[in-house]
Amino acid sequence: MKKSKIFVACDSTNITKIKKIINKTKNSKIQIGYKFGLEFLNSKNGRPFLSKLKNKTIFADLKLHDIPNTCASTVKAIRDLKINYLTIHISSGLEALKVTKKVSGKIKLTGVTILTSLNNKALKDIGFNKDVKKIVLHQARIAKKAKLDAIVCSAQEVKLVKKVFKKEIITPGIRFNSKSNDQKRIVTPKQAYKNGSDWLVMGRPITKGNIKKNIQNLIDHLSK
Repeated sequence: MKKSKIFVACDSTNITKIKKIINKTKNSKIQIGYKFGLEFLNSKNGRPFLSKLKNKTIFADLKLHDIPNTCASTVKAIRDLKINYLTIHISSGLEALKVTKKVSGKIKLTGVTILTSLNNKALKDIGFNKDVKKIVLHQARIAKKAKLDAIVCSAQEVKLVKKVFKKEIITPGIRFNSKSNDQKRIVTPKQAYKNGSDWLVMGRPITKGNIKKNIQNLIDHLSK
């Protein structure tokens, strides 16, 4: 049986806390990677720490969203960090995706669809007149056209995305229960895998409180 794959979101600028997360999430049952976002990568100690981190699957969640040249130049600027996955907003446009993919090398360029913190009401507020699922499906087609390596979407949209995009799918917005915090489109770990997710992104449900206990809870949840 394949191991479940989890990216643990290291949403902190505290190096001691990050080291603790890495140390306490080690286990033999689940494959663990580590997601670092803008908060950590823009912090004083973030980049130096990441440049020395070895033998880990690293997900740099930079969510690039800019003109083609800037997106591509950013990839070149972070090559020294030994990153495995890097995010770019699909809404940056097909040209930006293609140009960035061309220079990404071994980094798996990962297209971000509609953020899991948004729902139909929030999309309407910012001027979209289509619902979430229609936009995500359209974005998945663009990701395929740009030959991206992976997609980030809500687990609620995975089945839909898989119809047009056959590579890796990474899903945030994962919760053990209905407590959503700042996420809107949430799903349990078991349901996400059932829907077809390849990687789950989990932050607070793993990193808040007793990390080892939380990892064991996840293992138990998935084995039921």
